[in-house]
Amino acid sequence: MSDLGSEDADEAAEGIGEYEGDRDDEGQRHGFGKARLPNGDTYEGEYEHGLRSGQGTYRFKNGAFYTGNYLQNKKHGKGVFFYPDGSKYEGDWVDDQRQGYGEYLYANGDTYTGEWANNKRHGQGTYVYKETGSKYVGCWVNGIQDGPAELVHLNHRFKGRFLNGKPLGRGKFIFDIGCEQHGEYIQPVEEKDEDEEDEPPLPLEPIWKASEITKLTPWSPHDEELLIPREAAVTEEGEDHPASDAGEEGEERREEGEGRGEEEVNQDQEDQEIIDFGG
Repeated sequence: MSDLGSEDADEAAEGIGEYEGDRDDEGQRHGFGKARLPNGDTYEGEYEHGLRSGQGTYRFKNGAFYTGNYLQNKKHGKGVFFYPDGSKYEGDWVDDQRQGYGEYLYANGDTYTGEWANNKRHGQGTYVYKETGSKYVGCWVNGIQDGPAELVHLNHRFKGRFLNGKPLGRGKFIFDIGCEQHGEYIQPVEEKDEDEEDEPPLPLEPIWKASEITKLTPWSPHDEELLIPREAAVTEEGEDHPASDAGEEGEERREEGEGRGEEEVNQDQEDQEIIDFGG
């Protein structure tokens, strides 16, 4: 049985395990009490008519624990969950799910601070990559970078829109030296030979097409509706590469894409923790 199942089975199986604390007139756990389950999990906190409700701390036998508010046996309100791998979520809970506003510290040192819905990063939020110091500031949809956003690096940043975790459409690179490179990310389409018709196409990274270099401008991806980006054909020779108009801009474009896989790995970690602990 998973640890999630053991938590849900606590007061639902009253009489099983040990309990020390207050009870109501009907003999149900009510008020403050301490419980130990047969599998070694423990709960110490408030009860209402047999259910965990109010402030409490639930400790799993593997070292993970949650401390915060409960409502009818569900994590609900403000709370902190410490996971066995050293990661931690602190923030809002609704019906046993991360929902509202909260901060997640991942085992690799990355952090996400922002809005949540149904245990997913959803809404406005900031994801910081510890290894590089880069950060994504913008919109999320069901755990994926999607919508207007800014990707901030050490000496430059990118402003534009993201779709399914990738930059796509119009945008600009803003350099600390006081200039900008405008352009757009175009989704390449891989050309296939006739004998490859039955094989599914491999996903390709969007390509940056530079258009002009300017002084700093007030343009923001929030200023316009999402445009359907143009598609670019990519040949085996790689002919469709943008001209490098800003010196080391090509290197910086590659940096812009680095690290984005980390938050996808951490999303998998979140999903596994939901399976194991219910949050």
